Amino acid sequence: MFTRIMVANRGEIALRIARTCREMGIETVAVYSKADEGAQYLRHFDETICIGPPPSLQSYLDSTKILAAAEIADVEAIHPGYGFLSENAEFADLVRSCGIKFIGPPTEAIQKMGDKASARRIAQEVGVPLLPGSRGLIESEDEALALAHEIGYPVIIKASAGGGGRGMRVVHNDISLRNGLVAARTEAEAAFKNGSVFMERYVERPRHVEFQILGDEHGHLVHLGERDCSLQRRHQKVVEESPCPLISPETRAKMGEDAKRLAAAAGYTNAGTIEFLMDPEGRYYFMEMNTRLQVEHPVTEMVTGLDLVREQLLVASGASMTITRQEDVQLRGAAIECRINAEDPSANFRPSPGLITGYIAPGGPGVRLDSHAHAGYRVPPNYDSMIGKLIVYRPTRDEAIMTMRRALREYDIQGIATSLPMLREILGHARFRTSDFDTSFIEQAIIKRP
Repeated sequence: MFTRIMVANRGEIALRIARTCREMGIETVAVYSKADEGAQYLRHFDETICIGPPPSLQSYLDSTKILAAAEIADVEAIHPGYGFLSENAEFADLVRSCGIKFIGPPTEAIQKMGDKASARRIAQEVGVPLLPGSRGLIESEDEALALAHEIGYPVIIKASAGGGGRGMRVVHNDISLRNGLVAARTEAEAAFKNGSVFMERYVERPRHVEFQILGDEHGHLVHLGERDCSLQRRHQKVVEESPCPLISPETRAKMGEDAKRLAAAAGYTNAGTIEFLMDPEGRYYFMEMNTRLQVEHPVTEMVTGLDLVREQLLVASGASMTITRQEDVQLRGAAIECRINAEDPSANFRPSPGLITGYIAPGGPGVRLDSHAHAGYRVPPNYDSMIGKLIVYRPTRDEAIMTMRRALREYDIQGIATSLPMLREILGHARFRTSDFDTSFIEQAIIKRP
């Protein structure tokens, strides 16, 4: 096992990784930008190194600075967290070329599965269900129009690289297709330095269901059940839960085996997520793979009893993972996660950076809070608005909902606007309690339009 690693990330996920390392007796080194200088979460690391000014491109996205810091700190491995460089195959390759372990999948697997068009081709080769769409990248407007007429509107244009809903456009006719193609390419180029797009049929009122995959270098590969991530706004997840309340044991087994077959075809090891769309009739289709630890990984941890960061460290060090047989994976109880963002839902989700003047964290039975925020913390304007994740775990979904509603009432953050009021409304909605929702639920039933 490693004795010293670097976390090439910030905030909540950096603290999350440091805590597991501390329990395992592993020293940790944090890199930070000037925007995070003095943040309390950095006190949980054995060493901290400033790598640049606030802009991400000059700090957390600067692989040269991160690798220079890693060599100075003499670390054996780098954990990329999520976001930033976590799914960057070039960065993973650079880390390994320096003789440092990358705590993530092989570079080749990131390349194969990180590119959505490539991932679709692999899924087709191994027989995992796919929506009708382009075989590869869309090269021209004429090609896009011909394909849209073949598979029928509505269709969705997607960036081949990246994620987070950027470079995506749903279109319903030829005019919106022409405009959407330009907009998607422009947005993808700006966000990922890659304007490539592909296209597939758009599913109306889908559920978003994803499977956690874990594999090691000894040939072991399992899935750890599913997460329902259907509650989204503009393709950004807001609330996640495990297990999905609509999936039968038979469907879970079938989807899980499809997810494992796809991961095996890519030569995948470490933690990853296979994402599916499920239509109202219960048919499911492969969407994409996230070649990293997911933001919503805690709900899987709660229902399986596994520490996924610990499993990542075991795999990266060359050891076997804790559970090596699918039949030994047991899902117990129900877990729900709410993302706490520094933004104002009543003002079109305007970001709300600034000083937190008051902070009361929830607690009690079944409550877990992963957050680096506290009274006196100044939320910087330079990064993603998420400042924490509130997770609950109870024997049943109904009990988990009641615990989450209680915890959301206890949670109080003063000085900035947050997503807490909207989350309270979602958890109290009758359609959430009965699991009668899809990916459009928040924008249709929760967000109030003037």
